[in-house]
Formats: sequence, structure tokens, C-alpha cells
Amino acid sequence: MKKTMKFLAVFTTAILIAGIAGAQHSDSPRGHVNFGIKGGINLYDVHHDNSTKYNMATGYHFGFLGHIHFNRQFAFQPEIILSNQGARYTDENVNTRYILDYINIPVMFQYMFDNGFRLQAGPQVGFLINAKSKINNNVTNIKDAYNPIDFGLSIGASYVFPPTGFGIDARFNLGLTDINQDNSVYSTNRGLQLGIFYIFGHSKN
Repeated sequence: MKKTMKFLAVFTTAILIAGIAGAQHSDSPRGHVNFGIKGGINLYDVHHDNSTKYNMATGYHFGFLGHIHFNRQFAFQPEIILSNQGARYTDENVNTRYILDYINIPVMFQYMFDNGFRLQAGPQVGFLINAKSKINNNVTNIKDAYNPIDFGLSIGASYVFPPTGFGIDARFNLGLTDINQDNSVYSTNRGLQLGIFYIFGHSKN
């Protein structure tokens, strides 16, 4: 499992480097790179392969993006995002909140319509930086119970308001690997992200 996670992380990084290099050597007049910032809310839970059902927890995300045009219709958007995830669980009046913080690196491939609308999908690698459980008001560090790397798939849509550079983004993130160190239960992250973004210099291109 650790070798697989390392391979996925290296593979995603290689895609990122190749995309930037390809855009910089593009013969298209639209072959350029823009940078931006983004942020918004998370609606996440943890899915288990047994009968345990968690409730969705609200969190946040923010970070940086690079928007790389291949041509007029296709773009490549790598991001570095701090993402507050987790889930909630209630049993016999005991409220438990699982707080999982990741540095996520999604690599999105986009199809861009001329009206500013975009469809997007791509892989995501997440690096766990914090894991805690909050039972009523008692907080416990549970990072050792989780795998340090999470791999998933992102799919969604966005819209940029031309020529302002501001936009909105909606995305569903589906975890593909077990986040637990204990293999007795197979658990995956999954969640919806809703946010806004700003691309610097977008109005000038």
C-alpha cells in the first residue's frame, strides 16, 4: 500500500510538470499560465464498507491554483488546497466529530466553453496533516489511526465571469483508497466542495 501511494504521488507530480512544460512550449496564442486563489466550504463524510453510517460534516478549504491553457477549449489546473474534512456520528446522545485535515493536490483537466462555463475531472492526492476526534467537548489526537496519504478522483464544473477573473466552483471528491491503518474496515473520504476563486490576469488574456 505504501509503495502504491508513493507511485501515485510521483505520477501526479509528473503529470503536473509535463502539463506546465507543454503549455510553455505550446504554439497556440492561448498557451499561457495564470495563477489564482480559491476557497469555500466542504460537505464531507466517511464511507465504510460495513453497516456504520456517518453524517456529513461541514468544513472549509482554501489554497492556490495554476490555470494552464493547452488551446482554446482545453486547460490543465493543478491546485494545492488545505482541506478540513471528516464526519459526524451520533449514538445514544453522544456526539462525535471526526476532524481530518489534508493538504490536497488535485490535478484537474478542463473543457472550457466560450461562455465561461467549464467541465472538469482529474486525480487527487491528499496528505494527512491532522486527525482528531471530538466526543462532546473532549478532543483526542487520532492521527496514528489513519493512513498518511489518500488518493481520489474529483469531478465537477466551474464558471468564470469574463472578464473579471472571478468564478464559482462545484466539485465532488470521491476517495479511492482506504484511509484506515486498521484493515478490518475499509473507509474512504467523500465530499462536496463549493467555492469561489480568482485568477490573476485573466481579464488581460
